[in-house]
Amino acid sequence: MTKALIFDSSTLISLSMNGLLEYLGKLKEIFDGKFIITQEVKREVIDKPLTIKRFELEALRVRDLIYEKILEMPDSLGINHSEISNKTKEIMDIANNTFVEKNRNIHLISDGEASCMALSKILTQKKIQNVICVDERTIRMLSEKPENLRRLMEKKLHTRINSKTGNYNFLKGFRFIRSTELIYIAYKKKLINIKNGVLLDALLYALKFKGCSISDTEIEEIKKLK
Repeated sequence: MTKALIFDSSTLISLSMNGLLEYLGKLKEIFDGKFIITQEVKREVIDKPLTIKRFELEALRVRDLIYEKILEMPDSLGINHSEISNKTKEIMDIANNTFVEKNRNIHLISDGEASCMALSKILTQKKIQNVICVDERTIRMLSEKPENLRRLMEKKLHTRINSKTGNYNFLKGFRFIRSTELIYIAYKKKLINIKNGVLLDALLYALKFKGCSISDTEIEEIKKLK
């Protein structure tokens, strides 16, 4: 049965910033499925960064993953961009109109994140197992615990936030994984050839400090899985 990991920009950026992109190829070798990015994510991590000197090298590294077919586009699963684009717009319209502060809708997710959710919905409808790889906390909380997200934003913004709870059902049902879990798998499968007893701790905290939204408590829970 075909299955897919859908990569958001945040996970690819976290891995790139920590010099861990090379392990995607090794993970792909043991994964019976596809690693997919959407056109919107490609624009965020390759097309636009290639025009900015500061990010050009990282963009080239991610682009190489496409050349090597480690990362593939949705058409490798027979899904065209227009289908994803239409669903992305629908998700953007709903997600970014779910929370309201002083009669103003709060923008929560980008089109890259929304395109990952769109592709996930399409794959699920086609009975293709899938997981979204994303390091941003907002998108995960919006799907899994929207009320917790609303309360968190109220605390952060020091104002009352109303929610359109009717949107919650449409936004739930996604499965997520972070770069930290991916690298834990690489560590567990002995794909990372660094001999040191604190390697897992170093990997997880490096990702936390450069991109991945994960708490110290969650890191300690992952380390206990050894």
